[in-house]
Amino acid sequence: MGYRSLFAPGCFKERVIVVTGGGSGIGRCTAHELASLGAHVVLVGRKQDKLEAVAAEIREDGGTCSLEVLDIRNEEGVTATVGRIVAAHGRIHGLVNNAGGQFPSPLAMINKKGFEAVVATNLTGGFLMAREVFNQSMSSHGGAIVNMLADCWGGMPGMGHSGAARAGMHNLTQTAAVEWAFAGVRVNAVAPGWVISSGLDSYEDEGVKALIPLLKKEVPLQRLATEAEVSAAIVFLLTDAASFITGEVIKIDGGASCNTKIFPLDETSASKPYEGFHRAKKPVILSGEPK
Repeated sequence: MGYRSLFAPGCFKERVIVVTGGGSGIGRCTAHELASLGAHVVLVGRKQDKLEAVAAEIREDGGTCSLEVLDIRNEEGVTATVGRIVAAHGRIHGLVNNAGGQFPSPLAMINKKGFEAVVATNLTGGFLMAREVFNQSMSSHGGAIVNMLADCWGGMPGMGHSGAARAGMHNLTQTAAVEWAFAGVRVNAVAPGWVISSGLDSYEDEGVKALIPLLKKEVPLQRLATEAEVSAAIVFLLTDAASFITGEVIKIDGGASCNTKIFPLDETSASKPYEGFHRAKKPVILSGEPK
């Protein structure tokens, strides 16, 4: 059994797509879907063991991929890595700017180092990747970039550093869409809400752990997203079908960003998740809940 993508088989044949943060979570899922559709996926991340594990999965499923160990916050490293990818493959057709991370904290408790680290991971690193992919490949050949945001609309209490970075990436997406349109480059973004992925197990604070199983109650659809539902939006924005879409953000949050907190939400199980990823793993924090 392979990835159950809804997109046409082979629609990314002979295309090279870079996925940052490809060693886990949404990045891992997206890399699998793209590879199942014929793309050669370049997995980028900081931990070689995680990248090699995903690469082995993709190859076992019949896909092709390569990997690059990189901290996207390192400007010289980004420049060199993109250069190697272009030298190896001739061009880069797509970039999924997925790498990111944050830690929960009220603003008053975040020091300068912590704030800058989160901004560097979620904004500056993504900018560096997009800039180098554009300068070294897409400026001459065109292409598509999909950036990663989050449900940061109206603020992001408890994660203000990440919210600031994501809001910056939103504006950067719009700016790049205008500046790079002349070269046939489209730049869009996705903004997931709460997603059933390995990232939920990364939070060590007991208060946050207790909150995670309750998150779905704040979502009109009364559940969390699957990784495949986020990947599907990313993949669509990379396809030729989205060739007249640029500078946009697709919210994947079950309506959470529309919830005023005043309208009472009824419990429901009517919304059925799309389970396209055949290798999806449920986070430990949600292991007691039904799939």
